[in-house]
Amino acid sequence: MSTVQIQHITKAFGENVVLREFTDTFQDGEFVTLLGPSGCGKTTMLRIIAGFERPTRGELYIDDQLVSGAKTFVPPERRNVGMVFQSYAVWPHMNVYDNVAYPLTIKRIPKAEIAKQVERVLSIVHLSQYTSRFPNQLSGGQQQRVALARALVAAPKLLLLDEPLSNLDAKLRESMRFEIKEIQRNLGITVVYVTHDQTEAMAMSDRILLINRGVVQQSGSPAEIYNRPVNQFVADFLGKVAFYKAIGEDGVLHVPEMGQSLAYDGPKRGKIELAIRPENICISKTPSPGALQGAMEQSYYLGDVNDCRVRVGNAQVRVIAEPWTHQEYKKGDTVYLTPVDFLVFDDNGSLEEQLQINT
Repeated sequence: MSTVQIQHITKAFGENVVLREFTDTFQDGEFVTLLGPSGCGKTTMLRIIAGFERPTRGELYIDDQLVSGAKTFVPPERRNVGMVFQSYAVWPHMNVYDNVAYPLTIKRIPKAEIAKQVERVLSIVHLSQYTSRFPNQLSGGQQQRVALARALVAAPKLLLLDEPLSNLDAKLRESMRFEIKEIQRNLGITVVYVTHDQTEAMAMSDRILLINRGVVQQSGSPAEIYNRPVNQFVADFLGKVAFYKAIGEDGVLHVPEMGQSLAYDGPKRGKIELAIRPENICISKTPSPGALQGAMEQSYYLGDVNDCRVRVGNAQVRVIAEPWTHQEYKKGDTVYLTPVDFLVFDDNGSLEEQLQINT
């Protein structure tokens, strides 16, 4: 297995800087996800690790070997890295066996050893019964598993995955998340995964690096980033959240848009930005101390949840409630909202302004 050390890597295409001073270490056996919006630099970082791009500045080590630096560059074929792309990139004229065997065939590995390794890796990805089928006889998920098997067959020290599930339908994408994670866990291989899908990142990762405009905004476990975001961009990108202007005083937050206040024991005073996730609000028809009074405007029954919109003063508050509440709360009902958790940020302007500040 493998560690990846990234030291002050910057990448520019002309005057366009797509990565700025990227520094981190991916540990042996860790599943790391590079997460962020389109164009944030995550795929560029993956391509630098693979050897498809050279950094403008900085150094990259795989284990203790310098593979990219000012005077050093190890080509992709000598890095012992497996890579799976967004497009499956399986050869249509080859059957499953030959597609998977190809990396070993070009290395002139003996046929008996090739057969042994192909059989092993096809078993891992649950494709043993499909060895003679061609890609046009396979589903999208099966083709993606062929690509994964081909990346694994040469026993790479490091596996790189570039949005490998984006072309699959929703149900298949969900099942493949857990299959890839299970394969990684069983093999103990180091994985660097690129996606813009926060659900994939949350479900699969040991650690997430959330990137915006070439800068890592926060690194941490899914729970750390979700529950303790360092800025508004992180809070907004990962999960559902609503922001409200507020004023912090001793023991209370005044929310002018709502015309009401919340109990608050934090340190911030003056103008602040209040962020509330809809799943962190309890809804009731019974008043309670500290609850916000509002009126039900609309609710959407989604099977597993009741997605509500409540009018509180001039603000619309979203609440993710239990599904059975869909029958209990009707439009116009007076309801009481108790945020069980919320986030408070310095009021440094709009979220768009925050994006400029943070990068």
